[in-house]
Amino acid sequence: NMVIMTNRPLTKKVIIRFMSVKNKNGFEVSEALQFLKNVDKEIIPLFEQLTLTKLSREYDYFHSLTRAIIYQQLSGKAAKTISDRFIALYHGKDYPSPKDVFDTEHEILRSVGLSNAKSHYVKNIAQAFMGCAIDAENIDNLEDEKIIQQLTSIKGVGPWTAEMFLIFTLNRPDVFPLGDLGVQKGFQQFFKLPDLPKPNEMEKRAEKWRPFRTIMSLYFWKVVDGPFEW
Repeated sequence: NMVIMTNRPLTKKVIIRFMSVKNKNGFEVSEALQFLKNVDKEIIPLFEQLTLTKLSREYDYFHSLTRAIIYQQLSGKAAKTISDRFIALYHGKDYPSPKDVFDTEHEILRSVGLSNAKSHYVKNIAQAFMGCAIDAENIDNLEDEKIIQQLTSIKGVGPWTAEMFLIFTLNRPDVFPLGDLGVQKGFQQFFKLPDLPKPNEMEKRAEKWRPFRTIMSLYFWKVVDGPFEW
């Protein structure tokens, strides 16, 4: 529901947003691309037709997660309208704090267009950040799986949302969301498969791309050229 599929062939250069050239963990895009070219010659055409540009690292984790909940299962325009109304509830603030949201009555959250479930979920996230469920101060030092474990302990935050957080908020280099339809479609189209690939098939092929599977995720999204809202 996050990607609009097209059958556009890879015939022109396009630009996709990506992580900074070097992140906190020392990951360099140029080195990653060279590594991938060396381990899998078949994917080289992908790199020749798509150009990577900087993807901003985000540090307001509460903002990232609540925005993800708001945008889920909605078009970008509809989601932005609801998001703007949500932020406007907190007069004069660029974005509300966890306590602000936690203290907001459920019906007020519903009044800006959030569904009943999403209203509960953003409150759950707020509560997690106010308590000990999310170690926000130390999250950069945690392994990917530990972060996923913490995030998915919050009702309303599933594995897909946690994986998107790793990619688009923390810019982690080795995330390959097997359950994402856009990645599946991109994989299918690039490798000219008759049907959507099964997760175990994708996982097996992706083993050689470790520790830079995030790059491949972004390329496969771009193969289907769908708008991605995170």
